[in-house]
Amino acid sequence: MISRRSGARHGLRTTIATVAMASAGALALASCASPAASEEGSGGPSVVATTTQVGDFTRAVVGDDVEVTQLLAPAQSAHSFDPSAAQLLALSEADALVVNGAGLESWLDDAVSASGFDGVLIDASTGIELFGTDDHDHSTDAAGEHASHEHTGDAHGDEHADEASAHEGHDHGAGNPHIWTDPALAVHMVETIAAGLADVPGIDATAVEANEQAYVAKLDALDAWIRENVETVPPAERLLVTNHDAFTYFIDAYGLTFVGSVIPSFDDNAEPSAAEIDALVEKIRATGVQAVFSEASISPKAAATIAREAGVTVYSGDDALYGDSLGVAGSAGETYLGSQVHNATRILESWGVTPSPLPALLQG
Repeated sequence: MISRRSGARHGLRTTIATVAMASAGALALASCASPAASEEGSGGPSVVATTTQVGDFTRAVVGDDVEVTQLLAPAQSAHSFDPSAAQLLALSEADALVVNGAGLESWLDDAVSASGFDGVLIDASTGIELFGTDDHDHSTDAAGEHASHEHTGDAHGDEHADEASAHEGHDHGAGNPHIWTDPALAVHMVETIAAGLADVPGIDATAVEANEQAYVAKLDALDAWIRENVETVPPAERLLVTNHDAFTYFIDAYGLTFVGSVIPSFDDNAEPSAAEIDALVEKIRATGVQAVFSEASISPKAAATIAREAGVTVYSGDDALYGDSLGVAGSAGETYLGSQVHNATRILESWGVTPSPLPALLQG
């Protein structure tokens, strides 16, 4: 169970011991980075974030006064990432490293060792119980638990701890790492990131606290807006087919039924077999699903093929969901908040629902 945040920030902080310096070859690789890359971190604390989501959370928390280097680019897979020499150099000079955790960054240990990073490691998944790889039978019951998510003032840490702890009892080993797809778990991630960064030398802890509270308020508004709109749809009609198994926590949070995914895995590098494609087409026909969703960071070809064979709509291109990655600059999914609004809007539209206006906190 997640410990409550009031008076317990230190319980959310994780530090990393000094690791052995990399081999001579790895160090030589890092030293080949451009001079500009090594000069960027001068003049103040530097923070490295791994994925697009935790990068966005981190920037929201620290504001404009702290340099944040994001390793993964928009539309880049976190499952098969390989950091460049310049990125290893940035990591070697970082005061803090923020990661999604939950097993998503399988390459992380090697990158830390190769860079010689010895700063503060902040695992945003700390305290969150993970769902197993095939754990989709809990959505209806969990929706009721999640619906109690309310708070006022500075007490938000207590309520959000309860949200994340609803996942307790599920596989915490090789579990599904896409925790950010549930906005209530995103709140927990943001609080964990803020707690870890508050102790980094040179970072203004007061500013971090203020930024955290402002951003959490937006996440709360997002969660309430999605719930309000999803609840206009009868539970039996809340059906979803995605490109890969990346939306488990969103499905659980809002009481959706997961019919299946084009790629039957939470690793977007996997490929479906002909038998798996045929089985999904049959499920779509049998359940009455109206749409198959591609994802912005994955080729839409297989999703389009399945949708065509099943006789349903495929959401791709600008209408694709943002799963493993946020979108490029200027897209609807450029930020976490924008990506979630986009995803919820498209899913609701596939059910025939026109979403209500966004709350004021999410406008502009």
